[in-house]
Amino acid sequence: MSESEKKEIQKNIVEVNQRTDKATQEELFSVLKLVAPGTSLRAALDGTLKAGKGGLIVIENQNTNSLFDGGFWLNTKFSPQKVIELSKMDGAIVLSRDMKKINYANVLLTPNSKIPTHETGTRHKAAERVARQAGTLAIAISERRNEITLYYKNVRYPLIPTGELLRRANENIQLLDKQRELYDKQIERLDKIELRGSSSLRQAIVSIQKGRIILKLAEDLYKSLIELGREGTLLRMRMKEITLGVERETDLVIKDYTVLDLKKSKFFLQELSYDSVLEEENIASILGYESMIGTKQLGGWRILSRTSLEDSEISVLIRELHTLSNILNISVEKAVELLGEEKGKNLKDELSKIKSSA
Repeated sequence: MSESEKKEIQKNIVEVNQRTDKATQEELFSVLKLVAPGTSLRAALDGTLKAGKGGLIVIENQNTNSLFDGGFWLNTKFSPQKVIELSKMDGAIVLSRDMKKINYANVLLTPNSKIPTHETGTRHKAAERVARQAGTLAIAISERRNEITLYYKNVRYPLIPTGELLRRANENIQLLDKQRELYDKQIERLDKIELRGSSSLRQAIVSIQKGRIILKLAEDLYKSLIELGREGTLLRMRMKEITLGVERETDLVIKDYTVLDLKKSKFFLQELSYDSVLEEENIASILGYESMIGTKQLGGWRILSRTSLEDSEISVLIRELHTLSNILNISVEKAVELLGEEKGKNLKDELSKIKSSA
């Protein structure tokens, strides 16, 4: 066999063995739940690190058997204490798929060396290559770096110590709370403008910016709270309180002001980074405007959603009367004609209360 033929075979092996699947966000959250404080696996990881030992743990799946060499079969019930003791050996510890058993210990991992890795240590290289090749979870514990690193498919995720994670989460909750105060103030300003029968693209954009920042902060915080497990229960409840109603309110602002459609504008907004969200021109462009001075007739979906009307009934009002200004000044007779007697009469009272509250 020629050298070129050998290289071609090696290339094919790498292409077959190296899984190109990328981990989804849901998969990453599931992995973080497995190692959250309070779980048996996290107790094993922290205990190994506290004992001054390193370690390599792999979760077995249908793709891993060909990557193991040597070691010995245990087939014993999983416990943190057993993992800590077995970490005294150099080889990898292999857990069953459901992580209820320790199947093997002191195993040599033999992933394909052609799989690229940015790691320098032997243990971390093996963990990353096994995770990529088999599409499984591999965990490297480094006594020298005093850190635990997760590898799952294409993801590398260093675990943050629980105390540090709690500190960061509390800081982010405070930041989120402050941003909610600012958001509510911007929405109040938008209310006053719209209830006068006017519209303001600039004020709408500022409100959307604040809403998107809150949702992005909450998304980042959620990952930390998942990683905290039961330790983050109270913080998770507080986050839900702070963000309550923000996404719906922001969507309604977008729906009122976009000249495209809600789904398309929302998709592009979600793709913006923190810095890009702060650029008003970016928001204006996503809403379909070429400049900050453009605007459209305001239908009033956001304000009318605070009444008892169904979406279909709001749609009828906007289709017939075109603007929020016309709807705010609707006569009882016209409201009854469009909505029926009961809802028509109630609408005038509800609009009066909304104006008063603003």
